[in-house]
Amino acid sequence: MKLSATFGAAERVSTDVIIISLFENTKKIPSELNALNKATGEAISSLLKNGDFTGKLNETTIIPTDKKIIPKRILLVGLGKSADFSLDKVRQAAGTATRVVQGKKFKNASILLYRMEIKGISLEDVAHSVAEGILLSLYNFTMYKTLKKEEKPSITNYSLVVQKNDVLKSIKSVVRKAEIVAEAVCFTRDIVNMAGSDATPTFLANKAKEIAKKPGVKCKTLSGPEMKKLGMNGILNVSRGSSEQPKFIILEYNTKNKSNDTVVLIGKGVTFDSGGISLKPGAGMDMMKADMSGAAAVLGAFKAISNLKPSSHIVGLIPCTENMPGSRALKPGDIIKCMSGKTVEVLNTDAEGRLILADAICYAKRYKPDAVIDIATLTGACVAALGTFASGMLGNNDELKDRIKQAGENCHERVWELPLWKEYYELIKSNIADIKNTGGKYAGTITAACFLGEFVEDYPWVHLDIAGTFLVEKDTPYIRKGASGVGVRLLIDLMQNWKKMPDASKKNKK
Repeated sequence: MKLSATFGAAERVSTDVIIISLFENTKKIPSELNALNKATGEAISSLLKNGDFTGKLNETTIIPTDKKIIPKRILLVGLGKSADFSLDKVRQAAGTATRVVQGKKFKNASILLYRMEIKGISLEDVAHSVAEGILLSLYNFTMYKTLKKEEKPSITNYSLVVQKNDVLKSIKSVVRKAEIVAEAVCFTRDIVNMAGSDATPTFLANKAKEIAKKPGVKCKTLSGPEMKKLGMNGILNVSRGSSEQPKFIILEYNTKNKSNDTVVLIGKGVTFDSGGISLKPGAGMDMMKADMSGAAAVLGAFKAISNLKPSSHIVGLIPCTENMPGSRALKPGDIIKCMSGKTVEVLNTDAEGRLILADAICYAKRYKPDAVIDIATLTGACVAALGTFASGMLGNNDELKDRIKQAGENCHERVWELPLWKEYYELIKSNIADIKNTGGKYAGTITAACFLGEFVEDYPWVHLDIAGTFLVEKDTPYIRKGASGVGVRLLIDLMQNWKKMPDASKKNKK
């Protein structure tokens, strides 16, 4: 599908449908719609006056134009109350309208952009959210399906229509950026939705190599023998029960500009998690193919970063393995020595993600990072605590946490902070090793982060637990059931708006 931005009057656009978004209980239509409304015999204002369209969020109504204007139809979509306005409401409305267009099998669609007179919200902001809503809502995972003709996408052209020519250039730029971001999110969704036997550690490593074909990006992958030399025993021990070979992926962007901050992004890449010897229940185990959602998010972010070209030096570290109950598998009660030299008593082999992340966090220190962020489907306890609407956030640096929270608000991939107090670290002390890989039945998300914190050195660090947000169980306006691609837009927003970390904030506050 071709997405474009054009200049012109709404009533003169050659399209199957022109989409108009309106606030709830609008009494007077925006001035930008006056000509369109008049040309259709006041069809829009009549609907509003009669209460046939109220403008509630994601409400839709189609109006035939009966050849009074060039567009064949008008599709009204509700933005909800103006007092509750947010860019995510714009994203939702655009996604909802696009689903209607797709359902009706229209080939050409246009959506009118106009200033909404909301403080702090520019037309460019609106355009970016509209474009994201359109593109993300059209995603459909069909890799394993034999599609019938009527199931294939129908929309061939989609235009964002502006009525002032002086903003067209900036809107076109914004739409292109939104395309890059949406493509990265859909790339990540595809990988997470894939079968675990297809999206293996080797598969992820090959995807990373493809991303590194872009200018400014380098890729290196460590195999088992190389990891053994480095003492990456967290990854190697988790992988023992699987016939799939583990991989440690290293992506690096903007290596020539190390005068700017170095930010390390770490993604958990357990491509299938059976729980190992501490076997998971059978119900729901099929979704353990998605235990590499953090890894996929980092890959997706790098796919976009290579095109958006932020100024920072960015490193991606992705430890990849399966966790299987083979005859050589890691056993409960085993003691392993991680790359940092710390010993770990493994009480539960299903708490494996923290073991592979520990090695990656230790490896990160060689880059002398100004910030380290790890993202992982780490604990079911996070779902119990926060549900499916927010990712858990824990870390040692307030400045970094604030930046991540703001990025999450900007793109509606929201995070919520949980405490990381010293008292919680007591829960992971072991009697026979330095630490143990579980902290008991309480505060599971926090003690998992404490475990990771034991391997963090003197640099700002934040852990994001996406166990509750990595998928949706039913369609939403712009996310289909399945993988959400969470983390990609957050990381992209964070890196695009990155400013040098103040020196005072670079100290570990553990």
